[in-house]
Amino acid sequence: MLTNRQLFLNNLAQTSDFPLMLEVEKAEGVWMTSPEGKQYLDLISGIGVSNVGHRHPKVIAALKDQADKFLHLMVYGEFVQSPQVRLAKQLKTTLPDNLDNVYLLNSGSEAVEGALKLAKRFTGRPNIVSCYNAYHGSSHGALSVTGDENFKRKFRPLLPGICHIHYGAYHDLDKIDHDTACVIIETVQGEAGVVHACSSYFEAVRERCYEVGALLVLDEIQCGFGRTGKFWAFEHFDVVPDILIAAKGMGGGMPIGAFISSKEIMSVFKNNPILGHISTFGGHPMSAVASSATIEVIQEEGLLDEVDAKAELFKDQLIHPRIKSIRNVGLMMAVEMESFDFLKAVIDEAITLGLLTDWFLFNDRSMRIAPPLIITSEEIKKACKLILQAINTIDRQFRSTASS
Repeated sequence: MLTNRQLFLNNLAQTSDFPLMLEVEKAEGVWMTSPEGKQYLDLISGIGVSNVGHRHPKVIAALKDQADKFLHLMVYGEFVQSPQVRLAKQLKTTLPDNLDNVYLLNSGSEAVEGALKLAKRFTGRPNIVSCYNAYHGSSHGALSVTGDENFKRKFRPLLPGICHIHYGAYHDLDKIDHDTACVIIETVQGEAGVVHACSSYFEAVRERCYEVGALLVLDEIQCGFGRTGKFWAFEHFDVVPDILIAAKGMGGGMPIGAFISSKEIMSVFKNNPILGHISTFGGHPMSAVASSATIEVIQEEGLLDEVDAKAELFKDQLIHPRIKSIRNVGLMMAVEMESFDFLKAVIDEAITLGLLTDWFLFNDRSMRIAPPLIITSEEIKKACKLILQAINTIDRQFRSTASS
């Protein structure tokens, strides 16, 4: 009889020749448990998804309650479904007045696609500006505005009219012109290794968009829903977008995404053509109630109030000559080391010790730390102890190799 690992390799499409191959039977809080009973402390939250931890009781209760009522009924936007209505109302309370209209989808990539279509439809313009080293997703349009050629080269031709600028560089802003439908920017660049610009840069981008009539789209797929210590990362930078994109941590472990704008902008999808954007499963009731519960957990448990202190504890604990720097905005953290070879060996060793972490797509020298926001001080100390133990082991191996 074939094992699950063999069935995984035989029957599921693979995205690399070296998958992690961890098999998890149960996950709860910050812990994942293998069928053999080995526990792994999760420091990456499914890449920023499990912001309130795995299987938070409030999320599970919401899912069980909704499962007793109804599942899929009709394509998005046709039926009045209470889970969608409630979630949209909750989201609105977290946002500035101009962001009052929510389009619910299934993922971050889908939300990016919808936002790009919306900007083109509203402005009637052909071009889009995005940043180098940005990651917006793997679907056709989202990949087009992603800012790393290695991920795009083999899939060209992609969308035309895409111009890339350097994140944080004022001198590139003149590339935003009267043919620009929108500028799409990660408020905090995730796959670049947690890179953020200053408030004055975002103010300059915002002003340039006003000058030429382009829309400002902020991608908060990774950095939204409390990850940075504020509910939305743009709150750190004194800027308000025309369109906001969310996903990942939005669903408490369930698949969901959204793009959010004003009623005026969003209304262009209603005619010429009618049904300007359509989704069968967008705003699925199970995902919607999980998202509502996630918002309640973040607010009721005061998770935002604890983020900065928890990030500082990580930085206080992670001191080692092999660690070159630590960058962070809240609990979105990058621990930089000397090389990919050293970092990868540390990550692999940490997994054997029962700690899951990762690197970044466009910064392979930095370790990703993005734990569930519910992580405790004791769990942080344990995680850091395991990271340092892994570093010390690999340091000895590298020194031994170098001297032989």
